[in-house]
Amino acid sequence: MSIGSAVRPALVWFRDDLRVTDHPALAHAAGTGRPLVCAYVFDRSGGSTRPLGAAARWWLDGALRALDATLAKRGGRLVVLEGDERDTIERLVDTLGAVAVYWNRRYDVRRNTDAALKRSLRERGVTVESFNGALLNEPWDVLTAAGTPFQVFSAYWRAARRRAAVPAPLAEPVEWHFHPSPADIARCATDVDALGLLPVAPDWAGGLRNTWRVSEADALARLDAFVADNLLGYGADRDRPDHAATSRVSPYLRFGQLSPRQVWHAALAAAHTRGGTLDTNTDKFVAELGWREFNASLLYHHPDLAVANVRTRFEAMPWRDDPSGLAAWQRGETGYPLVDAGMRELWATGWMHNRVRMVVASFLIKHLLIDWRAGEAWFWDTLVDADAANNAANWQWVAGCGADAAPYFRIFNPVEQGRKFDPQGDYVRRWVPELAAMPAAWIHESWSAPDAVLRAARLTLGDTYPYPIVEHGAARRRALDAFATLKN
Repeated sequence: MSIGSAVRPALVWFRDDLRVTDHPALAHAAGTGRPLVCAYVFDRSGGSTRPLGAAARWWLDGALRALDATLAKRGGRLVVLEGDERDTIERLVDTLGAVAVYWNRRYDVRRNTDAALKRSLRERGVTVESFNGALLNEPWDVLTAAGTPFQVFSAYWRAARRRAAVPAPLAEPVEWHFHPSPADIARCATDVDALGLLPVAPDWAGGLRNTWRVSEADALARLDAFVADNLLGYGADRDRPDHAATSRVSPYLRFGQLSPRQVWHAALAAAHTRGGTLDTNTDKFVAELGWREFNASLLYHHPDLAVANVRTRFEAMPWRDDPSGLAAWQRGETGYPLVDAGMRELWATGWMHNRVRMVVASFLIKHLLIDWRAGEAWFWDTLVDADAANNAANWQWVAGCGADAAPYFRIFNPVEQGRKFDPQGDYVRRWVPELAAMPAAWIHESWSAPDAVLRAARLTLGDTYPYPIVEHGAARRRALDAFATLKN
């Protein structure tokens, strides 16, 4: 409902938290009893950080529309604005005569914008408060005994788990009071259509639309379905891309349509119903939240994580300039079926199974000896869950140059990875239809198959499906030789 405009409003600034449940800033603002204005600011340039990738813009379009629809059912609307974040929020505060501004914190370089805005508004007598709505623990709360950031995940997660219990998620506000938007707000606001977030010519998002439903309600439903149907077998099946065994809640976490507290408590509640406090499956699942937290801490302490090696000696790595190899990898035409399946799944759906993400990243970095930053940039543009911390930290982990990174000499053999984690070839057949008729014994190494097998599968190597663009053994030796130069 609305109340009189004589009561000066409170502004809730939505950012990467496009939900109404377990939203600390919104809950606090509603609790003040002041009429609310809910706003989102889109900075096309990215401001102090890089602009969103194309797949993330597609998701943002749906998430903004869903949040606006949710607020409309409660008597309000989402005020969508475009421009520099700090300037836009300050102008909005002036126009509204707002006495308070509330938001949930961000942990990348944009926190500098938040800090400057907070100082500026407080100097003008505006109440400003920020909250933790994105993490289980603040990056500055989980440190070593020496007060420094952890560089090893296992030590970080042990320290995090020793902290106080994770608070229960907040319910959405019981009562909603919205400020009637004055005419000048309507004139300066825009609508989601005007942001131009969706692809038009060409419209490449058909696969994304067929794969995802983008709303807070869909996020909660997906989480509930996972803990009911798949959590029990998560430990054994999570590395199998041929099984629907993972939660796929990562894009909802990325855009804050789901909070980590909601995920944590849903998983633990499911474990309790089975009579245990924390079984192996649940422990492995919540450890993925821990990895997300660890990556957020890395980004907080290394704001240039997407461009600068955490281990600085890797700046001397002799990367290859290989545009044709990069293009083959991006298109899913490397000749290695598991790699190609993953890259095609990514292009079609904006998502890729985590095991396959590691394999395709290792292939680009170590088989092709291409700088990890080229792969990180491609994922940033094509993943619906492209998260500034996770994306950069995971690429650095595979490359060996990040915190707690996999050793550079650990080079995944894509054939053996396929045989181990997609033993019947079902995942490959789904995404690489050229190989649909290949028997399981040969599907991950089609170039070694007897001619009779290739004919029966109607497969012509070099024509209907490429030969491998690099031989595994030779690529492995080249990668190790390159790494050896760092030691010297």
